[in-house]
Amino acid sequence: MMTRDASDLAHRLGRQAEAVCREYLSSGRREGRYWMVGDAHNTPGRSMFVRLVGPESGKGAAGKWTDAATGEHGDLLDVIRESCGLVDFKDVADEARRFLSLPHPEPEPDRQRRPTPAPTGSSEAARRLFAISQPITGTIAEAYLRKRGITALHGAGSLRFHPRCYYRPDEHSPTETWPAMIASVTDLDSRITGAHRTWLSPDGDGKAPIDTPRRAMGDLLGHAVRFGVAHDVIAAGEGIETILSLRCVLPHMPMVAALSAAHLAAILFPATLRRLYIVRDDDPAGDSARDSLIERANAARIEVIVLSPALGDFNEDLRTFGIDALRAAIRQQLAPEDVARFLALAA
Repeated sequence: MMTRDASDLAHRLGRQAEAVCREYLSSGRREGRYWMVGDAHNTPGRSMFVRLVGPESGKGAAGKWTDAATGEHGDLLDVIRESCGLVDFKDVADEARRFLSLPHPEPEPDRQRRPTPAPTGSSEAARRLFAISQPITGTIAEAYLRKRGITALHGAGSLRFHPRCYYRPDEHSPTETWPAMIASVTDLDSRITGAHRTWLSPDGDGKAPIDTPRRAMGDLLGHAVRFGVAHDVIAAGEGIETILSLRCVLPHMPMVAALSAAHLAAILFPATLRRLYIVRDDDPAGDSARDSLIERANAARIEVIVLSPALGDFNEDLRTFGIDALRAAIRQQLAPEDVARFLALAA
């Protein structure tokens, strides 16, 4: 229903493309069949062009735009989102409906300036998205994690839930909204630098049936999704579900999820770190990240211990073999002093 609503709104806005541009891209002007402006944030310039004439949908549709400077594409719902600094699709749709109920506006040179929007994919956009999301307790995100066998959600303040998170498959497709688990990516000073979205099916039974159900935004390099406060020992891995699975048996060990093998290899080390557990995924990318991270940690005189799953990753181990088997497997791989310090507390 949300997808149909977004598509309908985009088509309606396309029929009034010039009026939309005059309202939300007032720094630009019409030139022939196009509206020329600097970008979707209403910056003066000529690198972005919006089609004012064309079919209702498909290639060359009225309302479609391209930013020649960045290669970005979109429709007029994107223009409303960016020019108004909105994040939640509901707010974008509400603004579109408000506009469509008005007569075509004429240019108003002295109009009050709109709030400065956060650039798409920026750290500020990530902070806004996380801020408007809600705690995961009792949500579809919690149901999704429990379906994956993850029941230990203490200290998971870095995870939130958004019931209608904006999703756009590509520049030629209509905007959709899906429930999503939102994870904050932070630096060593706990400042949010990015966000990761996992779009979910409405029943929480799995990921949403879309092409790319996981996407990250913001400044990610060196940073991570963090669980617990790092001191002398941390565990670092790629996926959120992998790290949360390990926390089911090591609930008091600080851990970080870097979100990809490349970002895992580049995580920054806390100044107090003395022992690093590398939570390895069993694939070539995981092996490469492991080797790079070992080299960097050794250079920083940090002890490294690799934790290896029996299957592809520790969430697969948890779901296949159960928590007791996972605990027994991890016990054999920990430093002896960490068995008593971390694992015994989970027994």
